Amino acid sequence: MKRPSPTDLAAARDRTLEDVIAPDLRILFVGINPGLWSGATGFHFARPGNRFWRAIHDAGLTPRLLSPSDQRVLLDYGIGIVNVVARTTATAAELSDDEIRAGGRMLVDKIVRFRPRKVAFLGVSTYRTAFDRPKASVGRQDERIGGSETWVLPNPSGLNAHYQLPQLAAAYRQLLTEV
Repeated sequence: MKRPSPTDLAAARDRTLEDVIAPDLRILFVGINPGLWSGATGFHFARPGNRFWRAIHDAGLTPRLLSPSDQRVLLDYGIGIVNVVARTTATAAELSDDEIRAGGRMLVDKIVRFRPRKVAFLGVSTYRTAFDRPKASVGRQDERIGGSETWVLPNPSGLNAHYQLPQLAAAYRQLLTEV
C-alpha cells in the first residue's frame, strides 16, 4: 500500500469508506470513524500505527495476518467492519456527540438487517455516547442490539497507550470463547 502524501491526506477529509459487511457474520467490528489514512487509501484501519490487523490475528480470529488491502478477505472468516460515523476526520475528536448518536441509530438499522452474531465496538467512549450508556465498560454488555451479542473492546489505535498489543489480542480473543 502506497503511503499517502500530505495532499492525499488533505483530500481524504469527509470521504466515506465502503462497509465490509454481509448477512449472518460471526463478528461485526465497529470502528469510531475512518481516519484520513483510511480515507486516502480506501481501507479500514490503514494507518501504520493502528494495531487492528495484528490484534485480530494474534487473537486467533484470522488464520493469517491480513493487511488493510485484504479487508474483503475478512468476510471469508465471517468478520466485517463498519463505523459509527462514516465520514473521515483527522481525529475522532472532530465528531460531535449528536453526530455519534445519529450514527448509532443508523448502525442499529444495519445490525438488524445483517444479523451478525456479535457486534464489537472498538472504543468505549463512542459506545457510551452513541447508545447513552455512560457507565459502559470494556467487555460483554448485558444489552443486545437487534438480537446480536454486544461487546465493547479497546480501540486498536496506536494512540491508545492503555492497551499494548498482547492486551488487545487477549481482549479480542474473548469473542471466540464467549457465546
